[in-house]
Amino acid sequence: MFDFITNYASINLLPAIFASLFASIHFHNKTMLRKSLNLIQVYSSNQFRQNIRTLYVSATNEAARKGTREKARAKKVKVEIKKVAFVPFNRKKLKIDMTNKHIDDSWKAIPADDVYVGKYYRWRVYTAPEAIEAHKETHHPSMYNEPNAPLFAHVELNMQGEKVTRFVENFYRIAPVQHKFDHGQERTILVFTKGQENIEMAKNAGATYVGGTELVKDIQNGDLLLTDYQYAIAHPNILPDLLPIRGLMKKKYPNPKNGTLGADLDEIIRRFQNGIQYSAMKDENQKDFGLITAQIGTLDMETSHLEENLASLLKDVNTVRPKRAGKFITRVLLKSPPSKEQLKIDPFVYVDVGKPEVKKEVTLKKSKKRGRSFAKSVDEEEVVEPAVKEAAN
Repeated sequence: MFDFITNYASINLLPAIFASLFASIHFHNKTMLRKSLNLIQVYSSNQFRQNIRTLYVSATNEAARKGTREKARAKKVKVEIKKVAFVPFNRKKLKIDMTNKHIDDSWKAIPADDVYVGKYYRWRVYTAPEAIEAHKETHHPSMYNEPNAPLFAHVELNMQGEKVTRFVENFYRIAPVQHKFDHGQERTILVFTKGQENIEMAKNAGATYVGGTELVKDIQNGDLLLTDYQYAIAHPNILPDLLPIRGLMKKKYPNPKNGTLGADLDEIIRRFQNGIQYSAMKDENQKDFGLITAQIGTLDMETSHLEENLASLLKDVNTVRPKRAGKFITRVLLKSPPSKEQLKIDPFVYVDVGKPEVKKEVTLKKSKKRGRSFAKSVDEEEVVEPAVKEAAN
């Protein structure tokens, strides 16, 4: 008991000392009685009282209560939620390039000689053979030493549709080429057809897998996966048998618009196997600007063959043009890495420019019912016809 009291002397000792004293008297324990009396004598000394510190101090209690009360008061205070006004979209933070990507340098001067600062004058327009020969010279073994470097056509489009607020959707196509080249892609083609002649023709043309109605059953059972093939081509004689798997094929379902359905399987397969694969993508920030980058061959090919492949690509792109006036293909550049040269050519040697844009005039006419004047936009042709009639009279 004495050891317990001395170890925990920081508590109020007086009640514990008297408890041990009464217990020693009650149980007639002389040893406990002697220790209790010694403890009373120690506790009564001033030195012990000065060194000992009780557990509960009034200052500590006040500080604790003060902190608790402040927390309780803070909980009772109502927090006012301030409504933040709508923050508009800030273009400066995203650093969006809002410059017009349709480059028009017709306002610049024409250079008078061969030495000039390019940014102050119009771009020089090459013919396709001149641009190809220039790239061949820069890739000569004495310079870049890349005689078989790929040649790319950089085609810029005006994606505006028939209306100002409408734009041509992104499209993906394969243009046929007269002179095949190594495009570095492994293209897998699945062909549906009936008849032994058509099957042999498709295999000789380079199809990956050819079959008839048995392919439809394999696709339905899951034995043949359509995801293993990039293109699905069909002959018209098997088209009714493909209707049960039309939902499974989705965009790969043969269609004459994208050239995957036709009777001449040899030509279709060779076009998909050797043709120029390209895609036109609209710019995210400028919807009327589209871009195509496609390989038309390698520099070790003949210049005339590269020109014919370029013409095939431009003609295929021009088939997608919307029914409106103005140009669809706006600019074509020829590039060949690792050279950074971009040689501009005239694409309208191979495709039509399109109908010129008709200017519209606004004329004021009076209404017969209310006598009010209203504006009406008419074409130049409508304005000219009455003048011609008056002159004839």
